[in-house]
Order: sequence, then structure tokens, then C-alpha cells
Amino acid sequence: MRKAMVLFVGLVASAAFASSEPAEGEKEDVAGYILHHVSDSNELEIEVPLSHNHIPVHLPQLFIPLKAGACEPQSTDHGMVVPGLGAGCLDLSITKHTVMMWLAAVLLIGSILVFSNRDKTKLVPRGTGANIFEMLVLFVRDELAIKNIGKEEGPRYTPYLLTAFFFILFMNLLGLFPWMATATGNIAVTLGLALCTFVLTQVAGIRAAGFGGYLAHLTGGVAPWLWPIMIPVEFLGLFTKPFALTIRLFANMLAGHIVIFFLLGLIFMLGHPAVALVSVPFAMGIYLLELFVAFVQAYVFTMLSALFIGMGVAMAHHHGPEHADEHGHGHKETGHGHDHGKAHVLGS
Repeated sequence: MRKAMVLFVGLVASAAFASSEPAEGEKEDVAGYILHHVSDSNELEIEVPLSHNHIPVHLPQLFIPLKAGACEPQSTDHGMVVPGLGAGCLDLSITKHTVMMWLAAVLLIGSILVFSNRDKTKLVPRGTGANIFEMLVLFVRDELAIKNIGKEEGPRYTPYLLTAFFFILFMNLLGLFPWMATATGNIAVTLGLALCTFVLTQVAGIRAAGFGGYLAHLTGGVAPWLWPIMIPVEFLGLFTKPFALTIRLFANMLAGHIVIFFLLGLIFMLGHPAVALVSVPFAMGIYLLELFVAFVQAYVFTMLSALFIGMGVAMAHHHGPEHADEHGHGHKETGHGHDHGKAHVLGS
């Protein structure tokens, strides 16, 4: 990470002095530059320091027509554009955010293979990396899964929470390296992650309370004459949780990168290299803050996922003690995790 910071400073400084004297008649479009770098695209760009040049790496584009001629390019004001899914064309093209997710998945699997304690004769792992990895795994299991879901059901959902935590963490950190991108700054990616938590939450609720108890939970425990009001409210409440997960992660990761690019864009907007003496240190401060935010957002997403799953498991206790005994959950124990999760939400 230290090498990445040094390279980041070098690229910023070189870009500042190289662009301080733009070509005659050339005007820097800072807003367009920022949107271009934070948005998804069908190519990877390797920018060359001390110049305006970049090396594009075009990614494969794959379009599947759901009906004849649906993927034929059409002429628009912005050039030739391939119709979308609404016109019957399924776009499965590889984008730079897709590549970043693949890299994060490789890092996730690689870290498990490298740092996991596969030698069962040694109870304590050796090495700094192995100990840090074990500390994070135990933190997710003990502080997030068990305290929010319960001792009985917490270990069951720990593998998903660990996968979500490290996958999001690696995607967040990849965006801080030169020539990389932040996949979690794409709302489609965060929505996909949130939908995984949403589906698992519903499965946890049905498994804990049964399908009948799950449907009865939508009534909110009120009198039948209030069901026409309560059922729509409870039904909409199911979707507020994944919506919060989606927007929280997306907005926090995207905002930090926009602030960094804007601070560096002051050099171009004011058109003098001396501005770099102020904007570059401020950008470096935000960059260091983004390192912290990368861990915080991975933690918050995982903690909220554990809390929502714990709320689904707790459905069994809302329909009498017989459900709690049937599914093997101690009411006092799960209630403790539920209260602990609420404290976490208030604290975040």
C-alpha cells in the first residue's frame, strides 16, 4: 500500500505539471474527466505519466439477441448505440468494473489459500499476514455473526458474512491503486450484493419461523381489521433494508473518489502548477481517509447484513415459545444479539 501511495503522488504531480500548459485552444473538461473515470466503461485505460496519452485496453463485448435483429446498432445523437434489454438485446459485455470484481474474487480466494491455517498440527498460525487474517475472521464471526444472529444460528451464516466482508474490502481497496477502478462505486454492483443479503434474510426468516410464521409476521401482530394497512407497510419494509445497503455503500465509495478528482481538478481549472502545492496535499489527505473508509464500509455492510439476518431469525420468537423451542433458539440469547445490533446501527 505504501508503494501505491508513492506511485499515486508521482502520477498526480506529473499530471499537474504536464497539464499546466495545455495545447493552444484546448480547454480541460474537469467534470467530464471525473465522470469518465468514476463510471463504468468497456475499456481499461492505462494513462501515461507526463503526457495526455493513454493506452486503451478494449474489453470483449457480448450481446445476445432475444429476438431477431434486436442487437443491431442504431444511430443516435451520441453515435452508434446498441439497444438495451427493453428492446430485446441482452448485454453481457465485460466492463472494467467486471474485471475489478474478478480481481477481488481472485484476491479473496488467494488470501484464503495463502493465509488459512491448513496445518492442523499447529493451533496458532505463523506470520503477520496469517494472524491479521485470523483476527478479521474471528472478528466477523464473534462480533458480527454471533452477537447479531445468536450462538445457535450465527455460525451457519458466518461463511456468507466473511465472503461479503473480504469481497467488498478488496473491491474498495483496488480502486485506490493507479489504473484500477472501484467496482463498489457502481450502483449495479452494490445492488447485487444487497440482493444477496435480501434473499438470505428471507430464507433465514422462513427457516426460523416456517412459511406460515413468515407470512404471519407481515401482519405485524395487529388486529385483523388493520391488516390492509399493516401488510403493505411490512411488505415495503422488506425492501428498505436492501435499498439502504445499496445506497450507503455506493454513495460513500463514489463520493470519496469524486472529491479526490475534484481537488486535483483545481489544477486544471485554475491553470497554474502552483495550485498543486495546495490541492495535492489535500487530495493525499482524502486518499488516506479513503483507506479507512474502505474498511469501514466493508464492516458496515457486513454488520447490517448480520443484523438483518438476525431479525429474520428472530421471527420465530414473535409467534410464541413453541416456535423458539422447535427451532432451537434461546429467546434471551437472540434478543441480546438483536439489541446489540441496534446499538451498532445507532453508532454507525
